[in-house]
Amino acid sequence: MPVPRCCRTSPPVEALNAYLDGFHFYNGRMQAQTEAHHYCAILGEELIQCVIFDGNVQDARLMGVEYIVSQRQFESLPEAEKDLWHSHVHEVKSGQLIAPGIPQAAEHALMARLVGTYGKTWHTWHTDQGKGLPLGTPQLMMGFTADGQADAVMVQTRDERFGVSTQERRASRADIPAPPIAPGANAWEQGVVVQIPDLTGAHATMPAHEPPAAAGSAGGS
Repeated sequence: MPVPRCCRTSPPVEALNAYLDGFHFYNGRMQAQTEAHHYCAILGEELIQCVIFDGNVQDARLMGVEYIVSQRQFESLPEAEKDLWHSHVHEVKSGQLIAPGIPQAAEHALMARLVGTYGKTWHTWHTDQGKGLPLGTPQLMMGFTADGQADAVMVQTRDERFGVSTQERRASRADIPAPPIAPGANAWEQGVVVQIPDLTGAHATMPAHEPPAAAGSAGGS
């Protein structure tokens, strides 16, 4: 007889079996960029949930969460909800998103699965701003959609730490098809910027709002 869900002893952290490292920027403030370590649980064919830390060591601080859905699920969302979600095409095809610690073939297969997905990301502890406590309001984060957006030094520093090459990852993923991005995603590119106002002053030192960058290629060439 199956054990009732309420009485199972395996904690949910045991389901976190995928590790992804990539980069986010604050929606409406592209100059405010940060590296994000995702520990993810694959809940099914169309839904992944991730907890995000500012490092991959024991005392890393929990920065936020990301929910990842399939394109079919994304297209079923209300139009206003879509403004909160970003595509993963460029993150995968550019080589910026990596899955450290697994064989290259396994990473390639994982990236082929992720390339057509969409993420909604909230950061709740802004350690990239030097915050020693989770101060201020949660902030909606976005993913990069074109070359030249991510800070090159940030990416290079990550690559050196992991002993990887973003450019080599990019080349190895040239065979992964880049699906068309579903309408409604990456709304900031169309000038629709959704963000929670911060009345605490915790984000006052962040870079000022920048005009949305022009939509570019998926970075696969």
